[in-house]
Amino acid sequence: MTLDLHTRTLPAGDAAASAAADCLRGGGLIGFPTETVYGLGADAADPAAVARLYAAKGRPSFNPLIAHVANLDAARKIARFDATALKLAEAFWPGPLTLVLPKTEGCTVCDLATAGLDSVAIRIPAHPVAQAILRAFGGAVVAPSANRSGHVSPTSAAHVLADLDGRIDLIVDGGPVAVGVESTIVGCLGAPVLLRPGGVPREAIERLLGVALAEPQPAPAGDHAPLAPGMLASHYAPRAQVRLDASEVRPGEALLAFGPAALPGAETAFAIRNLSPAADLTEAAANLFGFLRELDAGGARAIAVMPIPHHGLGEAINDRLRRAAAPRD
Repeated sequence: MTLDLHTRTLPAGDAAASAAADCLRGGGLIGFPTETVYGLGADAADPAAVARLYAAKGRPSFNPLIAHVANLDAARKIARFDATALKLAEAFWPGPLTLVLPKTEGCTVCDLATAGLDSVAIRIPAHPVAQAILRAFGGAVVAPSANRSGHVSPTSAAHVLADLDGRIDLIVDGGPVAVGVESTIVGCLGAPVLLRPGGVPREAIERLLGVALAEPQPAPAGDHAPLAPGMLASHYAPRAQVRLDASEVRPGEALLAFGPAALPGAETAFAIRNLSPAADLTEAAANLFGFLRELDAGGARAIAVMPIPHHGLGEAINDRLRRAAAPRD
């Protein structure tokens, strides 16, 4: 990622919330305080912005991100709540509880932010600065911690600037935040499952529901694709067979292309989607899950994938493509 951004810092207040909302609408990245640490925010509906977020963090793989919204009405536009999920939301939101729920049909959170899954991780933060930004923006904001991957989580605007100066557009300085644990994550895709312990104790949730939370099923050996932040489980894969590092298009195959060059046999491809005609890895990351879904939904029985460079976001793109191509029972 090119470090050519001028990172501004603004003190928290109405003007900063408005500037942050404008930045998000323009596809920018912002650092802002939450209950526990500073988050790195991007418009959840904008795959190009989410790809830039991954690049700014140097995140090693496309893990699902938590979508932050201002209120329950906004949450219900992107996720389907059963009685259990609604009970949890009404009891613990705003606060450090994340719910993993089925997407609504009109869910605006992009495929890259959900790692291509049919579920979405969502919460309503309690921090007043986060709330002000979300109200000003009016949509969902994905926000992992505002630090480079593997670095210490940031608890002040100065920490964010030290880690991400030149990588993000704006930091809203709400002062130091209390150092707390991450949000508790509960999956509500059936019986409620504790996916990650955190700021809301298990006991409080079980007391409210009157049942014990189930434990997640262990992930298959070597599977590092999480169902939700902090939890290893299954990952998205198309029904079509995926063939990597293709040097030609075979009869009946669809083509997932990269760059300006044409492969032999492309003229007879079942369908073609080009992740980035300009060979831009950020653009390719933004298009990855959507284009795989399009080719799959179009009825392709096999998808040939052109070679993708392994540097920068290419590492994560290749990781997901390897998973999509893995043999299935």
